[in-house]
Amino acid sequence: MATAQAITWRERFSAYYYLCRFDKPIGTELVFWPTMWALWVAAKGVPQLSILIPMILGVIFMRAAGCAINDFADRKVDAHVERTKTRPLATGIISAKEAVMVFLVLVAASACLLFFLPIETFYWSFGALFLAFIYPFMKRYTHLPQVFLGAAFSWSIPMAYTAVGQTPDLTCWLLYFGNLAWTVAYDTQYAITDREYDLKIDVKSTAILFGQHDIQIISILQAISLVLIGSALWIEDLLIPFGLIGLLAVAIDFVYQWSKTKDKDPQRCFWAFRHNRWVGVMIFLGIFAALL
Repeated sequence: MATAQAITWRERFSAYYYLCRFDKPIGTELVFWPTMWALWVAAKGVPQLSILIPMILGVIFMRAAGCAINDFADRKVDAHVERTKTRPLATGIISAKEAVMVFLVLVAASACLLFFLPIETFYWSFGALFLAFIYPFMKRYTHLPQVFLGAAFSWSIPMAYTAVGQTPDLTCWLLYFGNLAWTVAYDTQYAITDREYDLKIDVKSTAILFGQHDIQIISILQAISLVLIGSALWIEDLLIPFGLIGLLAVAIDFVYQWSKTKDKDPQRCFWAFRHNRWVGVMIFLGIFAALL
């Protein structure tokens, strides 16, 4: 096994790149699109560039920070899981201390972006930091770590509202909980791929909690997300026709995901998880068209 001291600076830089999952942007996309929903809805159209750029960079930095602290939390178990055994901490290419330092640097970079946003956004950022830090450890104590991930991934929605000078309202919280339900659904798909290994190493997840009803509960969560997001768009007069078209496209996509995963094949469940990037796009396009 390689050690953190035995590699060149280029290898270490590459390890940091993989630690932050910059090679796998799906997680960033899954946070990015709900943030864009909220920014466009709260701003009643295209948000100012001075708001849009810090929010986008914040999504990138905080998702990377979450990956770093997640690998720190999982450093003793990732080596026992086929999908994660080549991660930098699992192989020993970088140390746990380095992962924590990467996390702190990325959090500091995100904090610097807050100077360009209203003070209210700064206050709400503490919630994002708290959720990003505790989520990776929840799989040791509860079968609902996906709920904590959903709370963390959705926190950019109220932050987007404050960034454009709005107070989080009913629409904001409908978007928040709609996104949370969708996140639990797709992260359960992701967890199904690791369920066999998680059971062996005593890591908890909704995939284990839901058991034989996992695919059905995923479908229920997806339906709940559509109802909540649709309600938010209806309140803002964005549902008919374009918001509804976007949501109908998502509903068809959810049925397609069900058809691919109903046999609970781990590889197909992982495919469905990754396919959810298009869900965020379709909802955004509906909102964007409705606001033109």
